[in-house]
Amino acid sequence: MEVKLAGFNVETTLLNSLKEENKNRFTPEIFSAAYARISRSSLSVTDLREKAREDIQKARASNKKIIFSMGHHSVAEHAVFNFDIIGVSRLALEDIEKFRLSSFTEKSQRYVTLKGDFHTPSEISDPALRREFKKMISEQNNFYVAAFEKLKDHLYKKHPELLKNRSDKSMVTGWAKEDARYILSLATLGQVGLTINARNLEHLFRRFAMSPKSETVEIGNALYNEVKNIAPSIILFRNPSQFERDIINLRDEFKLDKTIKKIKDFKIVDFTPDGDDLILSSFYSQYNAVDFSKSRSLVKKLSDKRKKELFFKLFRNMEFFDTPPRNFELPEITFEAAISASNFAQLKRHRIATLISGSYDPDLGNTIPQSLIDVGLENKFIEIIAGTNEIYYKLNKKYDGIGDYIITNSHRRNVLMKMNLRELFHFIRLRSDSHAQWDIKNISNNLLVQIKKIMPFASMLLCGKDSFVKEFENIYGKKPDFLI
Repeated sequence: MEVKLAGFNVETTLLNSLKEENKNRFTPEIFSAAYARISRSSLSVTDLREKAREDIQKARASNKKIIFSMGHHSVAEHAVFNFDIIGVSRLALEDIEKFRLSSFTEKSQRYVTLKGDFHTPSEISDPALRREFKKMISEQNNFYVAAFEKLKDHLYKKHPELLKNRSDKSMVTGWAKEDARYILSLATLGQVGLTINARNLEHLFRRFAMSPKSETVEIGNALYNEVKNIAPSIILFRNPSQFERDIINLRDEFKLDKTIKKIKDFKIVDFTPDGDDLILSSFYSQYNAVDFSKSRSLVKKLSDKRKKELFFKLFRNMEFFDTPPRNFELPEITFEAAISASNFAQLKRHRIATLISGSYDPDLGNTIPQSLIDVGLENKFIEIIAGTNEIYYKLNKKYDGIGDYIITNSHRRNVLMKMNLRELFHFIRLRSDSHAQWDIKNISNNLLVQIKKIMPFASMLLCGKDSFVKEFENIYGKKPDFLI
């Protein structure tokens, strides 16, 4: 056996320090060209990389042929890019973070005290409306600063026992920040570190080119300009197809009468009705090479006692960090809810799930943190929201979609989300934990209650990670082995 480190990400300042004649040799296209030829060459992959490195132009020609002519787009996934994206709006960050197979880490409004920086859309050409926009953002930001200080004092008095050490005190301060931010607009500036492969980067370019927001279009162009000379042979499909444009333009075909009631509550809309049986059937089929329909017939004949016993044995050595096997991906849950922008900022991080989101809509109301009500800021909060909504409608009437920039973290959008049970184990462990943020915890706890009813055996150890030991003890009458 031979295992070699083929390469790793290198910071661009170091690359730029190289002599001019060496710079062109540093391109991720080498990996795409070498790995694409593994299937058709008797040479070792190490030798293939060396050949690609020695003749970059030949490697690029090979890439274009394999990707464009032969349709093997997956070779572009071997080329990976890292981007620092700084000073873009929270709204644009939502566009960046839509891509399922990219990795991103964003500056959190829960942990960082914000300074009031925001993006003013270039679309707002009306001087009077531009002034109104900036004035309202200023009001929102001033409320944020005042609310943060008031919430901090309130929480310090409420939790004096948590002020004794630096870590706990920082946590309490974070609670104040995360609730104060509900008044901040989606125009608020942020930053993100993005890691993405070339194939998904092309997808980003096409999606961003169709955006109605000039900021998002500019971000796409800026990203393209950063890579076009570094990897020209694997960035081939930058422009959207007519099919992609048609999907975007279908919005008007699905408009409904505004009097139709809009969803405002959490609701399970679809689920696999026999999830427990489906999982057990897959194990019988897997271990015995039995036709799946036959396995399902066998499982249906099992008593509930036997089914529970099988799951009991399956989970007996599970620890809080263990992931259920892929068999748990077969049953699925689909739910809908109207959630705040703050909630959505966390929900969208669960990228393996299917997440379909509607536009932000003032008619769906706002999520007001209980802490703001407790310190007497509810009325002022509502007053600012009313002013925000007024400007939102003015902006959208004149500049379609640009009203979203004035929308606050408290404003809601409708989401439709589907997750399989394996993904739900991860989601609920993280989001029903006592350290989870309260807004998304409400979604997670609702899911937890419903899943326990729908799939009682497969979900017997489904819980927040801080509840795992207690749940395990309730089922098995002892602590998990890792604690013994």
